Amino acid sequence: MSNACSKDDCNRVLLLHGIWMTGIEMGWLKHRLTSAGYQVERFRYPSLSRTPVENAQLLNRFIRQRGYDCLHLVAHSLGGLVLLNLFDLFPDQPPGRVVLLGSPVHGSAVARRLARHSWGRRLIGRAGERGLVEGAPPWNGERQLGVIAGTSGRLGIGRLLGGIEGESDGTVMLKETAIPAAADRRLHDTGHMGMLFSTAVAADVAGFLRNGHFPR
Repeated sequence: MSNACSKDDCNRVLLLHGIWMTGIEMGWLKHRLTSAGYQVERFRYPSLSRTPVENAQLLNRFIRQRGYDCLHLVAHSLGGLVLLNLFDLFPDQPPGRVVLLGSPVHGSAVARRLARHSWGRRLIGRAGERGLVEGAPPWNGERQLGVIAGTSGRLGIGRLLGGIEGESDGTVMLKETAIPAAADRRLHDTGHMGMLFSTAVAADVAGFLRNGHFPR
């Protein structure tokens, strides 16, 4: 499979949810992308009982079974770490673009704080390995990737637990989302979950998938 989008009219999109989620919460974003002309599916994975590496293996199997000619990938939070593991382990994916929404690619200070306690380790399950605690593999830079991060840190689990420094979406710090090799980056005044229900974020996702950069 090629690693560069070969069709300007590629309209297949796969959404990946974050930790503790099922994909249902991405329904509004799916609706907005469908309205923009995309055919959208959701990939559901066990965020607690399997590591990001194991979920990347499941995702690779899912993609192979469907035989996509071209596929864009959009992931929220932990889903983005699953994607980085996917491209690290299985780089030969269908051509397409990638968008990460609030993904702590360098690991999460909040998750590391939780991991200090037995009750906290139960909350993050196995998502820490090459994921929320350890950080994901570096982006290989072989296709266009857009990063969206939130800066409205007024609410979120990070505010409850502490450990958040500087700008954040309330759960993930801005610096935790940074990928120097990304094609483009966009900041929104929204919280970690709020970005899934933001009209402006949805428009940016659709624009990046269409053009390889966020609308100016």
